[in-house]
Amino acid sequence: MAKEQLEVLGALDIAKTQWYHFTAIVIAGMGFFTDAYDLFCISFITKLLGRIYYHVDGAKNPGTLPPNVSDAVTGVALCGTLAGQLFFGWLGDKLGRKRVYGTTLMIMIICSVTSGLSLGSDPKAVMATLCFSRFWLGFGIGGDYPLSATIMSEYANKKTRGTFVAAVFAMQGFGILAGGMVAIVVSAAFKAKFKAPAYEIDAIASTVPQADYVWRIILMFGAVPAALTYYWRMKMPETARYTALVAKNAKKAAADMSKVLQVEIQEEEEKIEQIKMDERKSFGLFSKQFLHRHGLHLLGTTSTWFLLDIAFYSSNLFQKDIFSAVGWIPPAKTMNAIEEVYRIARAQTLIALCSTVPGYWFTVAFIDRIGRFAIQLMGFFFMTVFMFALAIPYHHWTLKENRIGFVLMYALTFFFANFGPNSTTFVVPAEIFPARLRSTCHGISAASGKAGAIVGAFGFLYAAQSQDKNKTDAGYSPGIGVKNSLIMLGVINFLGMLFTFLVPESKGKSLEEMSGENEEEYETGDMMTDNHAGYNSRTVPV
Repeated sequence: MAKEQLEVLGALDIAKTQWYHFTAIVIAGMGFFTDAYDLFCISFITKLLGRIYYHVDGAKNPGTLPPNVSDAVTGVALCGTLAGQLFFGWLGDKLGRKRVYGTTLMIMIICSVTSGLSLGSDPKAVMATLCFSRFWLGFGIGGDYPLSATIMSEYANKKTRGTFVAAVFAMQGFGILAGGMVAIVVSAAFKAKFKAPAYEIDAIASTVPQADYVWRIILMFGAVPAALTYYWRMKMPETARYTALVAKNAKKAAADMSKVLQVEIQEEEEKIEQIKMDERKSFGLFSKQFLHRHGLHLLGTTSTWFLLDIAFYSSNLFQKDIFSAVGWIPPAKTMNAIEEVYRIARAQTLIALCSTVPGYWFTVAFIDRIGRFAIQLMGFFFMTVFMFALAIPYHHWTLKENRIGFVLMYALTFFFANFGPNSTTFVVPAEIFPARLRSTCHGISAASGKAGAIVGAFGFLYAAQSQDKNKTDAGYSPGIGVKNSLIMLGVINFLGMLFTFLVPESKGKSLEEMSGENEEEYETGDMMTDNHAGYNSRTVPV
């Protein structure tokens, strides 16, 4: 039997789309804009770092980062992100979403600046200070995942909740695009001002001293959008669901949402008192009752996010290597260091503009029409298809006349990643767990995803490079290593499709309906059993 819902929560569920919805999307979304910029801009500058700090006098080829240094610089922010997702996800349920929301943004601002100010007496010291700053940058970024998703889902109405939460995450696409555009503008400005003479186009002389400014400016720019958002993030009220259901303060919840919705809402203290009385029967994280109700759901959200991020982050962070392997970016020795940054940024920006960004917004447009389950299943399916289509006839794609076809197929994998699991894995964990555990469970799901990203960044394509190293311009041959990696990514995407069947459909349902918080419960021995006959129905809609 369903409990009578609090009026403030019912008002949120049926509220028409208003200005505060769009305000919340922009405020939360700018955090994700910054997150994506900071995480992915490193891919533009890793080759530049190698040319600046690891060149060898008299070498015929440009300097490159040693594999262990490259992995550290690329992946250390992901390690920080994983830690931040777990810590701030838990803290968001303990102290409230708003109380820790500004802290994550401040960490991102400070660490973006210190990343660009990385100093040292030798290359190892510079890389060490850069990695230190980027770890804590990732820590702040990690906190943004569970907090932004939870805040947006708890503000939204049930009819368009998926659209609003997906729109917050879609700002990540603009962040990736902005990273490429900033790299293009900065490198073009320095390239025009400090153009190397033709006789200097070799591995060392072409790395002009001013190139050191390029990567620092690109990294420090990440502080700008975060700083612009900080004031408005601090002005947001705490979500009514946290205030009412977790903090048990009906008066404040009603007052806050009355201002936001511009309607009169009753305080309903008596219902809050009933919620307090029922609290003794509430279950904790990983209790038997939690595993009974949400164990498969948490397995579904963690496994699909883990598998998705292996493919998504490895493909994003190592685009430059794949483009070099198929010859879309010229050999490094044919251009100076700043020109190389420009060409890498231009190639990745084109992919973001034509496939990554549209994919995000297709999800925004259709998620509340066809549902989360269908979009996620479809996305994994097409990612599997395109990965195998690239991998099986791989040597066909490396021929000069077929390179455009390779790039188009590669772009389609990004389109269906974003019009698919990369968006839905973010949305669903913010909808299906109880309010008192929502941020924590989203943080666990997101951290599982970042564990997958670390697998991709530290190990997956590193294996592709190390298997085929020889004296090619790209540093490795476009042969069996990359091909096998693409095949493995196809297998991973197929597994993601299978695990999607553990994820429930939440389209059109209230958060309390999905989490079971509006159902009466009674105790039976050590276990509590739902009194709602339909609760144990099939997880997956048929």
